[in-house]
Amino acid sequence: MQSQLMNISNAFMKTILGSPLHGLVSGSVMLITFTGRKSGKIYTTPVNYVRDGESLIILSQDDRTWWKNLRGGVPVAVRLQGKELKGISEVFEDPEAVAQGLITLMQQSTSFQKYLGIELHPDGRPRDPDALMSVAQTKVIVRITDLRAEQV
Repeated sequence: MQSQLMNISNAFMKTILGSPLHGLVSGSVMLITFTGRKSGKIYTTPVNYVRDGESLIILSQDDRTWWKNLRGGVPVAVRLQGKELKGISEVFEDPEAVAQGLITLMQQSTSFQKYLGIELHPDGRPRDPDALMSVAQTKVIVRITDLRAEQV
């Protein structure tokens, strides 16, 4: 049942993000397109993101499988705020690196603090470093870099 709901939700988000109505959600949700490592199939999935300078940061549960296709600097396409861009993926699985990515996410978007149940001090440090490391054990961070307009 949960899988069906996820499929319906993803289909709805793909439709919205690919339409002129993308502005309703594209400030925090984008589409990422990549090729399956084993299957060679093209996948497109909606993901939450935050900007970090010229990069995009995506958070995923480590028990999901989609992000495993992005290991090793894989080229990706994103539909970001109505624009088609290309970039390179970088996956962080090490809990220390994930914790740093989580801090960046929480600094860029306070909604991540609520979602993760972790508060930051005004200087950006976590109030409970142990809680941060506990969360980091179950997450991965995907960073998309080298963003450029897709050539048509």
